[in-house]
Amino acid sequence: MVARSNIRITLASLAPLAPGDTLWDRAVKGFCARCRASGTITYALKTRIKGRQRWITIGRHGAPWTPETARREALRILGHAVQGEDLGEQRQAERGEPTLAIVIDRFLAIHGPKLKPQTCLDYTRIFNKTVIPKLGHLKISAITRAHCSQFHTNMAATPRKANLVLDILSRVMTWSQEHGYLSEDATNPTKGIRKFRETLRERYLSPDEYQRLGYVLDHLEGSRGESLFAIAALRLLILTGARLNEVLTLRWSYVDFERSLLRLPDSKTGAKIIRLNPRAIDVLSNLPRVKGNPYVIVGQRQGNWLVNLQKPWRRIRAMAGLPDVRIHDLRHSFASMAVASGASLPMIGALLGHSQPRTTARYAHLADDPVRQTNAQVGDAIAAAMGRDEPA
Repeated sequence: MVARSNIRITLASLAPLAPGDTLWDRAVKGFCARCRASGTITYALKTRIKGRQRWITIGRHGAPWTPETARREALRILGHAVQGEDLGEQRQAERGEPTLAIVIDRFLAIHGPKLKPQTCLDYTRIFNKTVIPKLGHLKISAITRAHCSQFHTNMAATPRKANLVLDILSRVMTWSQEHGYLSEDATNPTKGIRKFRETLRERYLSPDEYQRLGYVLDHLEGSRGESLFAIAALRLLILTGARLNEVLTLRWSYVDFERSLLRLPDSKTGAKIIRLNPRAIDVLSNLPRVKGNPYVIVGQRQGNWLVNLQKPWRRIRAMAGLPDVRIHDLRHSFASMAVASGASLPMIGALLGHSQPRTTARYAHLADDPVRQTNAQVGDAIAAAMGRDEPA
């Protein structure tokens, strides 16, 4: 999602707009053209009327709305705004209140730039594939708890996704109240809906599975059976516990070889430091740099990173006999090995870059094994000191 400013809106300047882009006009403050997820372009005006921020949709590009006619309409609306008249409310009353699909479009246009780019893309995908097809046609004030509850229940086969979609829909409803699409005294229709119980998937590689995976990676690296960069990406995921996107979008400028660190300016939890062990340093040191490409894990497109690691991973895990292991399980396995090595939960949280202790707490049960081993060793030592070498 890109916002461009200081450009006069013309037919030529509209041509390069991509879905999610907003072009702000240089001549009229607050006047803009927005490209929706569908690819259509609409003209809008962002202004303040009686101290309240208003986002007024002028119309879709095409007859009668051209850059010039839409700009004149924006000036007309601004003229009335100076007198305290809100033509946007009058236009909305004439057209009727918006549907959820329209509100979602405005949510993405106004609130979207405040989100992380990946989060905004995830929201857009969820809206377009899940929410809008089922509820998008309903007027925003007509959506009831029954609608939302049934919508949530229909996704019972994927409980985690159902709960996530419900959370996002709740945010849209709250935003709608804040921006006047729902009355402030209206009840959020998602409130009170009981979420599904989620079973956290726990899959950790065993020492034998690590050995099989290592053998396959070594074999493919020697035979060039897979991309050198795909293999390097997997090795870094295994050795650092980093998230997939953190490795794929890694730039050479983020790598601090001297201090054995990756300095990520942004991640799921904000700016982040990933500590590199000697094995991970070896992976990076042996990886070639591609001229003109700032990324460590190079993709097929010039100047870009490797976009899809899932396909090579499916081939590699099949060869290693690990059909049920996801890429994200490599991160969990890193934490499991850290626990087995005696690391504390706060230390594991620091290695994984968790912002909340409760996120690391999911690995607490793993710490029971080394505790049990230590307890057995202590018991054996005491028994030996007492002259009993074998358990009773």
